[in-house]
Amino acid sequence: MTTFPVAKIRADFPILAEKIRGKDLVYLDNAASCQKPNAVIDAISNVYRHDYANIHRGVHTLSVRATDKFEAAREKVQRFINAASSKEVIFVRGATEAVNLIAQTYGRANIKAGDEIVITAMEHHSNIVPWQMLCEQTGAVLKVAPMNLQGELIYEAFEALLNDKTKLVAVVHMSNALGTVNPVKQMIDAAHAKGIPVMLDGAQAIPHMAVDVQALDCDFYVFSGHKLYGPSGIGVMYGKQALLEAMPPYQGGGDMIKTVTFEKSQYAGLPHKFEAGTPSIADVIGLGAAIDYLNDIGMEAIAAYEAELLAYATEKAGQIKGLRIIGEAAEKGAILSFVLDRIHPHDIGTMLDSLGIAIRAGHHCAMPVMDFYSVPATARASFAMYNTRQEIDVLTAGIENLIAMFG
Repeated sequence: MTTFPVAKIRADFPILAEKIRGKDLVYLDNAASCQKPNAVIDAISNVYRHDYANIHRGVHTLSVRATDKFEAAREKVQRFINAASSKEVIFVRGATEAVNLIAQTYGRANIKAGDEIVITAMEHHSNIVPWQMLCEQTGAVLKVAPMNLQGELIYEAFEALLNDKTKLVAVVHMSNALGTVNPVKQMIDAAHAKGIPVMLDGAQAIPHMAVDVQALDCDFYVFSGHKLYGPSGIGVMYGKQALLEAMPPYQGGGDMIKTVTFEKSQYAGLPHKFEAGTPSIADVIGLGAAIDYLNDIGMEAIAAYEAELLAYATEKAGQIKGLRIIGEAAEKGAILSFVLDRIHPHDIGTMLDSLGIAIRAGHHCAMPVMDFYSVPATARASFAMYNTRQEIDVLTAGIENLIAMFG
């Protein structure tokens, strides 16, 4: 087993000491949102205590200090995903806003009636609905690459969808409902061979593995801060500089302009063209602190430890009679979705909560995935770097007690 400082890491997350209904908290809802280390909490608190002012436009000391920390966070994101320039890092409210931004700027400018957009059958609603809206606006057609019962993309079917009409591929890097890690480098290369740009939804992937956007050669990459041990309400849209420069702004307002008259406005350069208005200053700085924290641990070490947790949880779940795992891809991140015979997932979630165990129960904003497996919902235990084998033992014992209770 990999040597991993999980006890030290757990001590950095104050919420993990909480008691829920008199029980030790077992937090296994990380795919929905991760908890925050002291480093992030302190960074946000320190901004408001010592450095807060509006950024970019002020010449006084507090404004300069806040601006420096804000832009330093942008550079941390650039290095974390290996973007070629900090100009390619756009701060948004989250992955959802990033997808909508791309759809309504790049999409509206480049996609017309009869064109096709390719997604996969395992997408989150946030990577379905914005493209449906764009198709309604433009007359474009949404194409869906299928998956098999293991929850894996049928790659040959994906590749067969790529043709002269395809103007964008928008696919999930790691499925939030199944844990499937798609062969995104192979998919990008196939799309680029036909001149098709590719956007990756990295909201689930980014906390679990090292991401290098230049090595992947993706055209866009989007993710949220709250799944990366950072604050909610902040996220990142990466785009290749040439594409971003050609795209129109998403919103108009302060800080995204160079000059304004009543007759015409000139827009600011990158990245500010896409960052209208006062941003979530402290949360951006908090995201930078989260990245510093993860870099100190190492994404490769995190990925290796979480792979061990998933393997252990999968083995334990396989020993429970009446439990069916939903999503058994060979390449998979730290997510265990399951159903139990005769017990609704919402009942599973409620009963486990009485034991202090936090999981997610529902469709996970992936209704087409539920339809594919002919289930109304799943229970989902999702693991993070601060989880332990002992917590998995508590989970499996809770599931077995639940099964016994329902007879």
